[in-house]
Amino acid sequence: MRDADGFDEFYRATSARMLRYGFALTGDLPEAQDLVQEAYIRAWQRWRRLAEYDNTEAWVRLVLTRLATDSWRGLRNRRVALRRAGPPGDAPAPSEDTVLLVSALRRLPAAQRRAVALHYLCDMSVAEIAVETGSSTGTVKSWLSRGRTGLAAVLDDLMTEANDVA
Repeated sequence: MRDADGFDEFYRATSARMLRYGFALTGDLPEAQDLVQEAYIRAWQRWRRLAEYDNTEAWVRLVLTRLATDSWRGLRNRRVALRRAGPPGDAPAPSEDTVLLVSALRRLPAAQRRAVALHYLCDMSVAEIAVETGSSTGTVKSWLSRGRTGLAAVLDDLMTEANDVA
């Protein structure tokens, strides 16, 4: 069984990947950071039991996915609260490429967005994604294919729009 040191190692080995995944799901870095932090807090609280799992990272990804889904449901309430609180402080602007990619990912259906994020940002194989999502490998391949096609089309549209504005 892993001890607290095992959790530290697990966190160091997986946290950057989880943040990339969270960012792909939400499109918002501070929100992704909050959700990833919450997922790891839950993992820490259950570490003795989770340490025995074959794929602890998959458990954290599942928690992160569920937290992101819950977050989307509460988006309207947060928008109202943010309007009341006023504009946030200065933050560094994301690169143009990041803005385009996040905008494109947001336009994909949730299943395609999740598959693309797991495959390209978490370096998971089709078989691993199928196990994690409870889907067949054919379904995952379809999501990835449609996701890539959708991303290409959306990115093309977004770049055309950007060039028309410029």
